[in-house]
Parts: sequence; structure tokens; C-alpha cells
Amino acid sequence: MVHSEHAHPFPKCLVTEFILQGFPGSLELQTSLFSVILIMYILTITGNIIIVLIIIHDHHLHTPMYFFLGNFSFLEICYVTTLSPKMLGNFLMERRSICLYCCLTQAFFHFFLGATEFFLLATMSFDRYLAICNPFHYGTIMNHRLFCMQLACGSWIGGLMTVFVQTILVFRLPFCGPNVINHFYCDVGPLLKLACTDTRPIEWIVFVIATVVVLSNSLLTVVSYIFIISTILKIPSASGRRKAFSTCTAHLTVVILLYGAITFIYVRPSGHASLGMNKVVSLLNTLVTPLLNPFIYTLRNKEVQDALRKAVAKHKIFEGKK
Repeated sequence: MVHSEHAHPFPKCLVTEFILQGFPGSLELQTSLFSVILIMYILTITGNIIIVLIIIHDHHLHTPMYFFLGNFSFLEICYVTTLSPKMLGNFLMERRSICLYCCLTQAFFHFFLGATEFFLLATMSFDRYLAICNPFHYGTIMNHRLFCMQLACGSWIGGLMTVFVQTILVFRLPFCGPNVINHFYCDVGPLLKLACTDTRPIEWIVFVIATVVVLSNSLLTVVSYIFIISTILKIPSASGRRKAFSTCTAHLTVVILLYGAITFIYVRPSGHASLGMNKVVSLLNTLVTPLLNPFIYTLRNKEVQDALRKAVAKHKIFEGKK
């Protein structure tokens, strides 16, 4: 939809909505994708909510590691909800439109939560570094509830500040058409290409900010794990090495999945993958990884498994009393 705007210095029609191309294909394909993604979305929300509730209600999990995990699970709930409901709705609609400010808002929350994810993962790696490399000081440093709160809030504020400047600049851009986005959500890159003004300064700002955030957090994570692995290898007993490594296996798996997807999308040489492949990898990053996280953090985590078993047993007791 467009409306006339004779006073604007750019073309006479300003875009008020965008069309998301999504995943083109037959009706059968759209129906299949809708069913699969709906199931994945429900499982993702359910799994992460369970982790948050278990951490809140089981006092044995009131430790810094699980406090950050609870934050991370809550973030994943917000992250998938930013994209999935609109994507599911588009599978059922012939016209896959999204209003201008809805699109800009979706882009904002996608990058805000995505940036926060990097900060939180780096914070979690710092927590594991202290626990394994400085166990005698860990209780003094990390068991201070205020310090944990400051680290968590710093991650969320860091994500917000990362996108603050670029959000203001993008919201002020004029869009004059075409209005078709070749993606299943509103991404900043395609949006900038549709603006009817020179966006190179904004592109450079986005690139520099994204590079600083990704590189700084990945550097902290890599350095933490270099020290962690070095410390674990010095443990004399095999059982001690396994126990120490098991405390950070889940986090390391999530880090590898996230950075692997980001590297494929943004770091690979241009032209080495199609737009369709980018969509598939983006789908893995935005839906599959949040779905896997609850399983990754529970399958090899005895404390979470015990908390789940106790919660299920307590539920059965209450059901029996009824």
C-alpha cells in the first residue's frame, strides 16, 4: 500500500507496508512448513518455559550458572516469538504483508535480542572460566547476587545499546518502493536496500557495531575456553576431567551452533550460497537452535534432570491427592 506525498524530496509514493516473500512454493509445501514450524515453535516455548520455571522453583538451582541459563532461556522465548507468529501467519495468507512500523519494530527486536544473546553467552563463558580456573575465588565473586544481577542486566543493556543508534537511523529512512523483502522476516540488510536514499553511512555504522559486538564477545568466549580447556587437561584424574568438562559442554555446544550459523551467513565470501540457502540457515539460527537449547542443557545435566524428576513426582503426588 502506498500514499501520495508530493512534498517529499524523494519519489512521490512512500511505502507503508512490505511484502515478505518467505518460502515460495506449492500449497502442499506451505502447509507442511506451517505444521513443522508450528510444532517447533510450541516445543521451543514449552522447553524454555520449563527450564525457567524449574530454575525459579528449585532452590538447588539458585546458583550463578543457572541464573544465567534462566536469562538465556527467557531470551530464547522472546527471540522466537519476535519472528515465528508472523512467519506462521504468512503461511496461511495469500498476501504476506507487514506494515512499515511493524517491520521496523520486528527488525529492532530481532537484532536487540540477537546482540543480547552474544553478551549473555560471553557472560556464561566468564562464569564457567571462574568456576573451573579459579574455584577458590568463585564463591566469593559469583555468589554475590548483586554482581550476577549486574552481569545479566549488563548483557541486556549491552544488546539494547548495540541497536539503539542504528534503530533511530533506520526508522527515519524513507521507503519509496519496491517493497518486497526476499526473506521470511524483516532483516536490516534487505530493508536498507529498499530505502530511497543513500544508506551507505548507515550500512557502515551497522557493520562496525555488529563487528565490534561479535568479535569482542567471541574473543572473550574463546579466551575463556582456552583457559578452561588448559585447566581441565591439567587435572590428574580422568573422572575429574570429565566432571569439569561436563559443566561447560552444553554452553560450548550452544556457542558453536550460534557462531557457526553467524559465520556461514555473514563471514563467508559473497556468492558462495544462494538466498534460499541463507533463508534455511537463518531458519536454523532463529528457530532450530532455540529449540535444541533446552535439550542440550538437560540431556547431559544431572542437576536439571533431578529437578525435573522431582517436579514431575510432586505433580503426580498432587494429582493422586485429588
